[in-house]
Amino acid sequence: MKFHLVTGACGFVGRNTVKQLLKRTGDYVIMVDDLSVGTHPTTWLGDPVSKKLKDIEVFGKDERLFFFRTDIRKFLNKLQEDADWLKREYGLKIERFGDVFHFAAIVGGRAKIEGDPMAVALDLSIDAEFFNWIAKSKPERVLYPSSSAAYPINLQAEGNAVALKESYIDINGYTLGKPDMTYGWTKLTGEYLAKIAAEHYGISIVCIRPFSGYGEDQDLSYPVPAIATRAARKEDPFEVWGTGQQGRDFVHIDDVMDCMFLAMDKIHDGTAINIGSGKLTSFIELIQLFTKFAGYSPAIKPLTDKPMGVHSRYSDMSFVKQLLGWEPRISLEEGMKRVYDVAVERIKNNK
Repeated sequence: MKFHLVTGACGFVGRNTVKQLLKRTGDYVIMVDDLSVGTHPTTWLGDPVSKKLKDIEVFGKDERLFFFRTDIRKFLNKLQEDADWLKREYGLKIERFGDVFHFAAIVGGRAKIEGDPMAVALDLSIDAEFFNWIAKSKPERVLYPSSSAAYPINLQAEGNAVALKESYIDINGYTLGKPDMTYGWTKLTGEYLAKIAAEHYGISIVCIRPFSGYGEDQDLSYPVPAIATRAARKEDPFEVWGTGQQGRDFVHIDDVMDCMFLAMDKIHDGTAINIGSGKLTSFIELIQLFTKFAGYSPAIKPLTDKPMGVHSRYSDMSFVKQLLGWEPRISLEEGMKRVYDVAVERIKNNK
């Protein structure tokens, strides 16, 4: 069986990827996460059976999941210092990794992106180590998650917002524009390194630019589960950061997973694709949807002193539809109702 690697495996997207690998393959999965943001596998694995193997944990009755709690840079450095480290230390006979998913990053909501931009810039260090490693180890396939934050912010301003096309970022033609804070810059740099990895080192790699992904198990530091929880508690007045007129392109994590795995099958040259719904929804509209589920109509209180990000960020999905034949399956109402129902259950269980 193959060994796949998921960095940042315990974050929102990482843990959903691990679950998909368990479902889609019969292979082994190496999970690396320092838990600075993510949550321990025992909190989200449906089969949390585990055992110790020296300083790592092995999960599942079939013992397919290996969890390394460490900084991904330390993990990669050990691999580069000693190519047989995993075999010698843990008995893992890995000649070459299969699929590698690189989710390790300094991430967070808008407060983190704007409030601590230099810490976010550490992603440059993380990505530099990662790309240096794949160039030498040459895994079978690589997924690099860029971000919709890589798009020029002047295309997302009030009065000038457009559906964002992949062609609006042209690295080879040097048409870039200013991305969103240090987070956007690091992702843009990662896309460039992905192209280098494909062209100069023969790495099969695809980049994805997810828009506002959400799901039932997302951390409460992100807006969708936070708004759902406050609606379930019937907050009134209902506070919203900024004016509430800011809009985002919300896409359910199940759709993100489907598109991501399809893209890995079809794209190998570092091309970046959008993953979104192609629809713009304001935060006020989102609040109104959740409060409709909750059965009340609160007054909405804007907090204009809070970080609000760009005015409108949404995708043009025509390139993905043409290239992959893919469209999202889960509607906004269906997806948000799932999140709301989980929020209600969480509140009940905490009482």
